[in-house]
Amino acid sequence: MGNQEKMKIRTWRRMTEIFQAILILGLPFLRINGESALRFDIPTLRLHFFGASLWMQEFFIVLVAGIFLTLLIVLVTLLFGRVWCGWLCPQTVLVDFTPFMDRAARKGFVYKGASYLMTFAVSVLIAASLIWYFVSPYEFFPGLLRGSLGQVTWGFWLVLTGILFLNFAFLRHRFCATICPYAKLQSVLFDKSTLIIELDPARANECINCSGCVRACPTGIDIRKGADAACINCAECLDACSRVMSKLNKNGLIHYAFGVGGGGSILRQNVFVVGGFVLLFLAATLFFSMGRTGIDLTVLPHNLEPRIVRDGRILNAYVLSVKNMTHKPVTLYVTVERFDATVSQSLNEPIRLGPEMADKFPLFVKTQNPLKLKGSRKIAITLQDRERNITVTEDTNFVVPDEL
Repeated sequence: MGNQEKMKIRTWRRMTEIFQAILILGLPFLRINGESALRFDIPTLRLHFFGASLWMQEFFIVLVAGIFLTLLIVLVTLLFGRVWCGWLCPQTVLVDFTPFMDRAARKGFVYKGASYLMTFAVSVLIAASLIWYFVSPYEFFPGLLRGSLGQVTWGFWLVLTGILFLNFAFLRHRFCATICPYAKLQSVLFDKSTLIIELDPARANECINCSGCVRACPTGIDIRKGADAACINCAECLDACSRVMSKLNKNGLIHYAFGVGGGGSILRQNVFVVGGFVLLFLAATLFFSMGRTGIDLTVLPHNLEPRIVRDGRILNAYVLSVKNMTHKPVTLYVTVERFDATVSQSLNEPIRLGPEMADKFPLFVKTQNPLKLKGSRKIAITLQDRERNITVTEDTNFVVPDEL
């Protein structure tokens, strides 16, 4: 039963790669609330993320989420080594989808030409799919048919196509072993208990030196010589060894193991430390995301300076810059902090803004100064959409003129 399970590893990898390819190519076509499920819109500087639109002033959420994902990658690498490289990395997936290039060197001119042509076609498609995360495919294809894509889009498409073609046609898995920065970092992120693929030290003497594992390795290493920084944990050697040893009615000699000889432990100090930071930034990401109101309020100074009006009251003027960053209209009621009973305000009628609209509204606040205020004091200005339970508060200064 063990051999049968091991023989399926390559099949499971291919299924994972197919799913990832469908996801990457299909995600730009998925629309939620009339916008792409995942796309950064350069003209408006907005990130559309599964129904939510993050504006530039909200990008601190993206920053926190980015730190969370970086730490998660560190944790996964610490635990499972280069499982990303062998199973999920787009480089590995696309190289596995163009196996004809690996055979081209041993074939004739016609086969080589066809292989380069197919690799170029794949590069064109992948380059276009990357652009779709910035330019919606529902705009890309009509623009392509009309010849109005624009020089910048065409330029990026051509450059990306060229880079991808050179990579998939000539570098291939050598990229993983020589250029990839993640591969260079693994020696720092690994410890003695990280998941690796190894020749079982306890059964090394059973190796028949068929070299099947070496021939199967896409990066050209010899797993029999121990751990190697070029190993991408694809398990091709594991399957190759299992096929050969099954003919001898034995289990394969190569396996996944936590640490050399399987002597490592999943629960260890490094995991708890990194895992703690991962949970911390996950909580921060969720907190900021769930606390997002979709309404941006900025209190700006008015041209009218604080003054004493004819009835003896103190007047302060403000400009409320309000932006509705949601896909629905809002009705916002304005409330000024009543720091004494004589405070009155303009904007007693609600502010109404359409979806993704912004506007500015003057606000005048008056008081009799019964408390003999001097200088300035902090006051809160609140906007509230009562139907959608949205509340936004901004602090500002109420200034008492010096003549008092």
